[in-house]
Amino acid sequence: MNDIDYGLTSGIHSLDEEEIQQWLASVEAGNVYVNRGTTGAIVQRQPFGGWKKAAVGAGSKAGGPNYLIGLSDWTDAEVRTDTALDELASSAVALVDGADASWLRGALATDIDAWAAEFGVVRDATGLLTEQNVLRYQAVPVTLRFEGERVVELLRVAAAGRRARARVTASVATPLPSPVVTWLGAHDVTVIVEDADRWAARARRLAASDGRVRLIGANASSTAEAVEGAPSLAVYANPVVAAGRVELLTFLREQAVSITAHRFGTPRRYDVPVLAPVR
Repeated sequence: MNDIDYGLTSGIHSLDEEEIQQWLASVEAGNVYVNRGTTGAIVQRQPFGGWKKAAVGAGSKAGGPNYLIGLSDWTDAEVRTDTALDELASSAVALVDGADASWLRGALATDIDAWAAEFGVVRDATGLLTEQNVLRYQAVPVTLRFEGERVVELLRVAAAGRRARARVTASVATPLPSPVVTWLGAHDVTVIVEDADRWAARARRLAASDGRVRLIGANASSTAEAVEGAPSLAVYANPVVAAGRVELLTFLREQAVSITAHRFGTPRRYDVPVLAPVR
């Protein structure tokens, strides 16, 4: 079913609830449909956009809640939140001090808020009686390229990736402080020290596998030149910001699920599971 290069839409017709649940847990396409046609996507109900080679860049869905984020430039702002930090966030904050610690605390608190309100849940925006239309998110692998001086930015982005349950690899131009390496390793982030040539080779491999790259203090033009502008590599080069609503999206892709919630006039609701991370 999923052994194809593209993943725009997919559909299934079935009255077997176990079969439907298995399909929903594993189908790899941006828009998926159960017991209905696979065309005619409507803004908000079925925001439209594909996976794999049916998407370019982030693949944010047209008509969905994240489409304009990818068409905007973002600048940082002061964070105001009383959200308590968990171990992932508090252990990262403990590695820095002063203004960096205050900024990182606020940033990672916004990750917790954004995960609880949007990215870690399955939402039906319209609430129709005869049709379920839900949006859910799946974590995808991302490689970070760090060439900057502010290690706190690397911690911020890596923590967002782990919050999203994504597989995160950090390619760094120079060795990191030992406590930072220890924290990254403890949270399953692979760290690799690579010069410019080795990074360019890695970027080309990522482009060949439709990868994602988050640049932190690194030159976007150099990476683009290394892969000869290949559209198969999604490059996130915007400045690091505190807002989890922006930074978490690097590690996620969207899936719209539409289900006919009745058969012959009898309402039937289905439990749509949260998508498992890509390994």
